[in-house]
Amino acid sequence: MQNFINEIDFQALLQVSIIMGSSILISIIAYFISKKYIIKIIHKLIFKTKSELDNTFIKTGFFEQLAHLVPPVVILYFSQFYPQNISSSVSQIIKFWIAVVIIKTIDKFLSTTLEIYNTLEISKDKPIKGYIQLLKMIVYILGFIIAVCVLVGISPWGVLSGVGAFTAVLMFIFKDTILSLVASVQIVANDLFRVGDWIEAENFGADGEVIDIALHSVKVQNWDKTIVTIPTYKFMESSFKNWRGMEKSGGRRIKRSLFIDVNSIKFCNTELLEKLDKIEILKEYLKEKQKVVDTTNEITLNKRKLTNIGTFREYIKRYLENNPNIDSKNFTFIIRQLQPTSKGVPLEVYAFSNKNKWAEYEAVQSDIFDHLLVALKEFDLRLYQEPSGELVTLK
Repeated sequence: MQNFINEIDFQALLQVSIIMGSSILISIIAYFISKKYIIKIIHKLIFKTKSELDNTFIKTGFFEQLAHLVPPVVILYFSQFYPQNISSSVSQIIKFWIAVVIIKTIDKFLSTTLEIYNTLEISKDKPIKGYIQLLKMIVYILGFIIAVCVLVGISPWGVLSGVGAFTAVLMFIFKDTILSLVASVQIVANDLFRVGDWIEAENFGADGEVIDIALHSVKVQNWDKTIVTIPTYKFMESSFKNWRGMEKSGGRRIKRSLFIDVNSIKFCNTELLEKLDKIEILKEYLKEKQKVVDTTNEITLNKRKLTNIGTFREYIKRYLENNPNIDSKNFTFIIRQLQPTSKGVPLEVYAFSNKNKWAEYEAVQSDIFDHLLVALKEFDLRLYQEPSGELVTLK
């Protein structure tokens, strides 16, 4: 034991300890200075610029991450003064450390790039979040391989060249990523949907606004505030509805029917025509029709007569043409009678409201049908409802 102690060069050991301790201490001081002072100076200079884009580097913490390079670089510099056997080992560890920091710094830079891009107007039409995520994945995979190779002291190029032999395995492992990448390209290239679009995908229970388009998933916030996450590649396998066209057109379709009780449909008699003639928007129509139809109370099929349902259909048409919330000139506008059913005769309103926001559109539609539901009684018409028919008092 005494011989072993005598063989130890305490002077050399003390010298190495001093150098290593000094390098670690200097690296800590350098990191502290860069973190507390240099980065603050950089932040102040950035805040003084007129552009808001460079502020994103501060928001994402890019410079703080960059400061993590200082300690390993300082230690790597001082490692040349270590003994040869220690220097090589320390150098490998420090280079591994530097590789890890560089990977995380690149990650921060890509995140910053995405943040800056999202502030531009083009980002609404051409999102790149999926591509940024793919780049990050590649950086982490390649960076991890290189870092491990540096740590164990082998050439990374030989390992990277051998990755080709595992292509089939990698394609199987990253199958969903590859499918998602292809789907992302198609979504962006064909402008299928964007962040902010209202989409409806019944297969996934999605009916709301797109809030995020990533590489592997698309998030849709439903109108009940629930969030549905859908794999990106699933949009290439099933259909979905995008309401952007409706929002851009400036109009929103109203397609709703009133089911008229067949028993209430009849020819217009003199009393009914006199009552309807008091309706301002029908006066011109009735005046024209009186020239070509029989307006007496005689019930006969040998003469042309007005019907209450036909006159009501004309009333709806003229009422909606005079409604400021309905665009009957630039969009399809039809008031039509559909095939009779067991629930009555459908009288359908097919028109477009110039209010396409949900609440406003529903208000317009409700106001129209509130009015029509009351107005049809003036034409001696009844809505069908179960049980059908009117209440009859038995004597």
